[in-house]
Amino acid sequence: MDALQDRFKSQKLSTSPVKVTKICCIGAGYVGGPTCAVIALKCPHIQVTIVDLNEARVDAWNSEDFKLPIYEPGLEEVVRKARGRNLFFSTDVDKGIQDADLIFVSVNTPTKKSGVGAGFAADLNYVELATRRIAAVANSSKIVVEKSTVPCRTAESMRTILEANSKPGCHFDILSNPEFLAEGTAISDLFAPDRVLIGSLQTPEGIAACVALKDVYKNWVPAEKVLTVGLWSSELSKLAANAMLAQRISSINALSAICEATGANIDEVAHAVGKDTRVGPKFLKASVGFGGSCFQKDILNLVYLSESLHLPEVAAYWRQVVEMNEYQKRRFAKTVVDTLFNTITGKRIAVLGFAFKADTGDTRESAAISLIRDFQDERALVNVYDPQVPHDQIWLDLQEASPRLPIEQIKKQVTICPSALEACRNAEAVVIATEWAEFREIDWEAVYKNMNKPAFVFDGRLLVDAEKLRKIGFKVTSIGRGERL
Repeated sequence: MDALQDRFKSQKLSTSPVKVTKICCIGAGYVGGPTCAVIALKCPHIQVTIVDLNEARVDAWNSEDFKLPIYEPGLEEVVRKARGRNLFFSTDVDKGIQDADLIFVSVNTPTKKSGVGAGFAADLNYVELATRRIAAVANSSKIVVEKSTVPCRTAESMRTILEANSKPGCHFDILSNPEFLAEGTAISDLFAPDRVLIGSLQTPEGIAACVALKDVYKNWVPAEKVLTVGLWSSELSKLAANAMLAQRISSINALSAICEATGANIDEVAHAVGKDTRVGPKFLKASVGFGGSCFQKDILNLVYLSESLHLPEVAAYWRQVVEMNEYQKRRFAKTVVDTLFNTITGKRIAVLGFAFKADTGDTRESAAISLIRDFQDERALVNVYDPQVPHDQIWLDLQEASPRLPIEQIKKQVTICPSALEACRNAEAVVIATEWAEFREIDWEAVYKNMNKPAFVFDGRLLVDAEKLRKIGFKVTSIGRGERL
């Protein structure tokens, strides 16, 4: 018996852990959808219902041709096996809440765009709305689990709302169960996680709820990989993990600028540093900058938390990680302009990749958005190709990046292409913004033949064989690789 259950027995709790037979997940997005689909697959005895008010998203999850709203390798196979058996997608949020023993709250928590903490603090509006809905419609006791990324002590606010609005006889236990998924490998991460973190209040009821959730994961996750901690430690651990990972990316990107200036090779530097067992090789890959829904948002959350706690030096430290990331994107765009004879006005630039990284259709905080905006400001013409991002999402992101420009003006400068080869046709330069595997296999000789000369390639992901491309005739600039002395 594990330590948590030993503590459970030693405290002689009057409340036994709930045997979870029905789970409801509020939010059918990048976290809730894959996570609960895997739970359904691994726990066929548990009914899992994922609810969302977005009818189009739910329809996509239920589509007969399995055109799911999220691209994630392996996700379709999971949904095919579990959907209709014990995995269901619905817009009936109230029924999902009422039927469930355990409820995951997995809603969006974007960075606030206005008001107190704008630009740094997390917007918890959706978390509060979901919590109030649970309190309003639940007619029995529930375990409520934070799955969204939230600031430290958000669970306290949720508990206050639930206790103030619950029906007589309804009791709610709050747990924190943050996700540590990497987009592109989310399904394999869920199948074999490094760890599952569960935070609870260290009360008899909180420990009992913790045991109930741990028992769900123990259907496929080894018990020693399920870590149980205090509620606030769990919430902060999520922010801390992403901040530390993002810090490594910004650190290696800062070194990439030095490499370019000195003639050093960032891959060689990273390889040498990564051999130090105290450091390790992961997240030491230089690039045009990190993106995604977590890193920047979570670091800004730490900045806001630090400022709120009157720790300005701590806030400044973490703020610099984000500033370094923005600098890397600006620096790369400037390199393109400088190399193309200090002007790209009227020139056609092919941007390969729009997702923030390979093997996902997610574009949140994608470096490609910043690059294209900067190229637009220089009055360039931009061809874009990405194998997974829907065209509507590309237009939406570009419009949000340049809110003063009407979409008609954006479409005059930007063209979405059906293939990489088509995107490169008649272009002066190719910019690799996402590390899609297919970009390694491009027929670069055909690309060169159809480009204007001199033909430039700017590798923002250290993806291509620069020497091979130079032999074809390209002028190649790879991030973090200066000219050898």
